Amino acid sequence: MHRRRFLALAAAGVAAGAAASFGSQAATAAEAPLDAAAFAAARRFVRTAFGHIAYVERGEGAAALFLHGFPLNGFQWRGALPRLARHRRCIAPDFLSLGHTEAAAGQDVGPQAQAAMLIALLDALKIGAVDLVANDSGSQVAQLLVARHPERVRTLLLTNGDTEIDSPPAALAPVIELSKAGRYCDEWLAPWRADTALARSPHGIGGMCYADPAHPTDEAIETYFAPILATPQRKALMHAYAIALEHNPLLGIQSALKRSTIPTRIVWGTADTIFSADSPDYLARSFGASRGVRRLQGARLFWPEERPDVIVEEARRLWGVAA
Repeated sequence: MHRRRFLALAAAGVAAGAAASFGSQAATAAEAPLDAAAFAAARRFVRTAFGHIAYVERGEGAAALFLHGFPLNGFQWRGALPRLARHRRCIAPDFLSLGHTEAAAGQDVGPQAQAAMLIALLDALKIGAVDLVANDSGSQVAQLLVARHPERVRTLLLTNGDTEIDSPPAALAPVIELSKAGRYCDEWLAPWRADTALARSPHGIGGMCYADPAHPTDEAIETYFAPILATPQRKALMHAYAIALEHNPLLGIQSALKRSTIPTRIVWGTADTIFSADSPDYLARSFGASRGVRRLQGARLFWPEERPDVIVEEARRLWGVAA
């Protein structure tokens, strides 16, 4: 081989390697978790009969809907959305009473209304069926969607949350009682926002719901609690949300779940002190197209926020897409 030809080929190889490396770095950056500023910048709103619904989306094509827990909002999914955006149009809405969604005057904010709101959101966005991913009270709403609107759900990935045999969990009783007295926001959420170390302590939301003592971060605490505490009206809506959880909306749902042909996967944190350890197996028995249970040792209720890698892995497998 002539020396000039050899040098040209070598240079081309180096350039290709550099381009591949740059492309890999760019992909990694694009899939990094969203910080609060980026999440806020991406927030959009849709007007529905239920109110002005806030949501963040990433990606294109077939849609996936991510349902957050209580008292969180769509920011809970900031780690998973960018990494799954290659495969789906990933949408993380804020429930009525939580985050930046503005409920219509007099709007019911109970679980059934939340499910109906999500259908209105999908209709407004011209989305038919979705892949559902849900946590905590979002799992309750996901089951209502499967039972009442099975044609709108392609697959279901459930994490720790409500089941027919544990809704509401006993651990929620103090929250419900404080909410009835109009005191939950001021006595729990406001002190946690003011003292983030307290929020992460064994006496705060961190010790109750997270395994990593670094969670929730200061940024997450502010993102979750600031909208709730913004006005007396928002606090009242938060209390209404909690009070609406007192009466089990999942009673009698098992027969509908058994008829379901929607592929359903359950991933459960074993250190959860809020929901019953019997719940994942109950769910696996209840769904007609169950794909079984995966247990995460040492993980607590809000593990999807701490372990987005597991959400990404399980969603890809359930959706049948390559990494």
